Amino acid sequence: MIIIYRIVILFYGLAICVASLFNRKARAWCAGRKKYFTRLKKIYRHHDKTIWIHCASLGEFEQGRPVIEALKEKNPDFSVVLTFFSPSGYEVRKDYKGADYVLYLPLDTPRNANRFLEVIQPEVAVFVKYEFWYYFLSALKKRNIPVLLISAIFRQDQWFFKRYARRFRALLAGFNKIFVQDRDSESLLIKNGITEVQVAGDTRFDRVLAIAYTRKVIPEAGNFKGNNMVVVAGSTWKEDEVHLFKYINGKIRPYKWIIAPHEIYPAHLKWITGELQVPYVFFSQAGQKDLQDVDVLIIDNIGMLSSLYAYADVAYIGGGFGSGIHNILEAAVFGVPVIFGPNFHKFREARELIRLKGAFPIQGSKDMEKILSVFYDDESARSKAGGKCKRFVNNSSGSTKIIVNNLLMFL
Repeated sequence: MIIIYRIVILFYGLAICVASLFNRKARAWCAGRKKYFTRLKKIYRHHDKTIWIHCASLGEFEQGRPVIEALKEKNPDFSVVLTFFSPSGYEVRKDYKGADYVLYLPLDTPRNANRFLEVIQPEVAVFVKYEFWYYFLSALKKRNIPVLLISAIFRQDQWFFKRYARRFRALLAGFNKIFVQDRDSESLLIKNGITEVQVAGDTRFDRVLAIAYTRKVIPEAGNFKGNNMVVVAGSTWKEDEVHLFKYINGKIRPYKWIIAPHEIYPAHLKWITGELQVPYVFFSQAGQKDLQDVDVLIIDNIGMLSSLYAYADVAYIGGGFGSGIHNILEAAVFGVPVIFGPNFHKFREARELIRLKGAFPIQGSKDMEKILSVFYDDESARSKAGGKCKRFVNNSSGSTKIIVNNLLMFL
């Protein structure tokens, strides 16, 4: 298995570099790792109290961020090295001021792992949710550097628990502490002989509560909303937008729509405007126009979605007609009901909110029409569903404090 893993990793790196000739994200992935260690040695200055925190991408960063900021608040002299595997995380957060260094993670090979740790020399390493790089974790263990896994969630059908993955499953036992989101994950790990585990919940609840408390006021969104009911559709993909536009173009209920696509490259924005049959405006142009007669506000920037949900009466969360829904908690914290597509089963918060009747999955346009009509016509039903979302978030907070208090014991 280890030989196969190493071959796969090397071919993966090669494939990404070939794809970089045609693909923007692949090009960023390769460029970020070019002459990696030469550049790292030039910029890096070791600190006695160094914590390395690794996230796969932007979603995992939002789970790690509350921990970083709580650590810095308690101990501003600590040095935090934040790494990303994906360009989607690094390119958006490369200027994040909460960390002393923001870097790409090199490809997982024995040489890269050892060279990286020789330079960084962390006292503690923290991996967020799903990242399990064999050679990095092995190198940390050999150096007796404590390693924590936070906001983790496990399912019986994950490859870790297959017979052929015994060697990799042993990596889980190498973590000094695993903080999981729920009791099911705890039970599964203990059943497989991994006992250094604690239920701490999901740090995203703390993060979204902080965002809600410090949210940005967006005058353009307020002017667009006026006295109208608004649906904020966040992180949407084309598969979501096909269903949204059927509803919007049909004018079934006079909602106004704020649409924040997951990807805002010109070709996709052009496709959106070609599909819409109602008046629309891009956010970049909204300050120059009268917004009361506009039905759709299209967000053509990145970074304001979490604050935009404050202007929603109902939220639609994208990704459910593709690989999986995006962050529903950013909307739920504002006390609005949430709607999303059918691919939600891997997300505990989605399942819980469906059970509580604060979230509503749809299979297509007909389901959307039914749910949005109910919420438009029945303010009590909408308010009741939104209240359940807000209480769920409030009652699930506190994970960050548990993790930080435990992490400080290793320093």
